[in-house]
Amino acid sequence: MKIQMVDLKSQYEKIKEEVNAGIQDCLDNTAFINGPAVKEFQQDFEKYLGVKHVIPCANGTDALQIAMMALDLKPGDEIICPAFTYVATAEVIGLLGLKPVMVDVDENTFDIELNDLEKYLTPNTKAIVPVHLYGQSADMEKILEFAEKHHLFVIEDNAQAIGSDYTFSNGIVKKTGTIGHIGCTSFFPSKNLGCYGDGGALITNDDELALKIRMIANHGQAKKYYHKVLGCNSRLDTLQAAVLKVKLKYLDEYSAARNKMAAYYDENLAGISGIQVPERAKNSTHVFHQYTLRVKDGKRDELQKYLGEKNIPSMIYYPLPLYKQEAFRQYVEEGFELPVTEKLCSEVISLPVHTEFNQDASDYIIFEIKNFFNQ
Repeated sequence: MKIQMVDLKSQYEKIKEEVNAGIQDCLDNTAFINGPAVKEFQQDFEKYLGVKHVIPCANGTDALQIAMMALDLKPGDEIICPAFTYVATAEVIGLLGLKPVMVDVDENTFDIELNDLEKYLTPNTKAIVPVHLYGQSADMEKILEFAEKHHLFVIEDNAQAIGSDYTFSNGIVKKTGTIGHIGCTSFFPSKNLGCYGDGGALITNDDELALKIRMIANHGQAKKYYHKVLGCNSRLDTLQAAVLKVKLKYLDEYSAARNKMAAYYDENLAGISGIQVPERAKNSTHVFHQYTLRVKDGKRDELQKYLGEKNIPSMIYYPLPLYKQEAFRQYVEEGFELPVTEKLCSEVISLPVHTEFNQDASDYIIFEIKNFFNQ
């Protein structure tokens, strides 16, 4: 049995005619840069998210960098971000001469630990980057309250939670990525909304910020050859936009399929002593970019090795805290540790979950996990 973490080929087969037609249209009109499909996808995505501005760019890392450039952050300014996340979140902070201040995460939802915001706040703190890890939202209402109180910007890293809904205490529902000052996302092929190469986008309801973001992403120009600010060259290819335009129509269907698989895992794995299935945040839907277990008693690596021997793929997101990465040692004191991050890095393991999963593969994975734990 061939099992993959993400089955993009089978997904493509179902939408092949639509995708091929969109790509062929790009080839026929030869508008490879800023062609019609880019604007069409942008407008479709704005409508889906219920947001005023989507600015496509080259990738999710660029989106984060451009967001920080647009907020006029200065070298030495401190940006709070979780230590348990992909490197890009903190990487762009360092690249811009800013200081990443890494905080812990909640051990159940994996999202930024709210108590640490106050703990690591200093007069130099200028922004917070909550990461909607694995597919559900951080507690944005409380983050926004804290940010407003201390006059901080909020930049959402929404690379893993496209399509997730966050519900405020007053009943208002918003899509992740549309809640802070700027949202950033990635269209890397394995993402829930992925293209067939690299791609990303910035999201905002602020007209002024949107204008500045567009300029920065286009060499700092609003009018060709007239450059108002220092920018960069970060564009979403028309071919990728054509793919995304098709796949966006199926995004909610893809999320439902991932949830169905996650629920099946839950049903069959929840009773096993030694593992903890993912917890759903009460105020957020989950789109399960990853289905991530916690394995107790130091058996995570042993389980991963066993699954590999049974031809079952798995991934560890993430095996090392950002503050222990050599690239970030300059930002932390020696011996710095965050207890939950340390624990999660030794316990988490992600199982295959995607839109094309089948019952036989699911049962096989569950059987082997139970066999490992002798249950």
